[in-house]
Amino acid sequence: TIKTTAQAKKEEEQKVLNGDGGAMGQSAFLTLFTTQLQNQDPLDPVKNEAFVAQLAQFSQLQATTTMSDTLKSYVDSMAGQQMLNSANMIGKQVLVPGAPGIWNGTTPVAGSFNLAQGADSVRLDVLDSQGNVVATNQYGPQGIGEVPFAWGGMDNAGKAVPAGSYTFQATVINKGKTDTTPVSVYSAVNSVSQTTDKTIMLNVSGGKSIKLTDLTKIGG
Repeated sequence: TIKTTAQAKKEEEQKVLNGDGGAMGQSAFLTLFTTQLQNQDPLDPVKNEAFVAQLAQFSQLQATTTMSDTLKSYVDSMAGQQMLNSANMIGKQVLVPGAPGIWNGTTPVAGSFNLAQGADSVRLDVLDSQGNVVATNQYGPQGIGEVPFAWGGMDNAGKAVPAGSYTFQATVINKGKTDTTPVSVYSAVNSVSQTTDKTIMLNVSGGKSIKLTDLTKIGG
């Protein structure tokens, strides 16, 4: 089918109005609208209803764009406020899964591990930076739930170990089966950061980070 120049022009104008031809600002729309008025065919004028429909369509588009910009501005503002509020966490102790324990020579390293099915016995090993076991704590039968612990910096011989970073491993024996379970350690929040997607991260001692939304406990 061969299209007339007028038909092609109308289709192109409608395509732009529908957003198929790219983003259209208010100035561009008014220019197009005025051009339509000046160049319409006297023998086939565009009906008033068509102009009203175009105006309503543009008005709706503008309202949606404004709402989107306003919502983005609000989200950015809330993210900034959350960042400022999270700064109050600096210096506090938070429970971090898999974090190393920082033994400073005086303050015991505290943490916990969870048992989903209980245990007949649990062995908690403390490892130095070389991966050597320096201390072991044995637990008897345990029920389902959280098991807290505190390590005072002593090795298996009862001697104080050097200050530094230590990791913890929990081995669970239950009904003849041996397994491991994650260990969480209380760590001091050193700083707060924000990712590109506005996620608030708490950066703790030992180089670990945890999402603010994943935080389960504050304080020992």
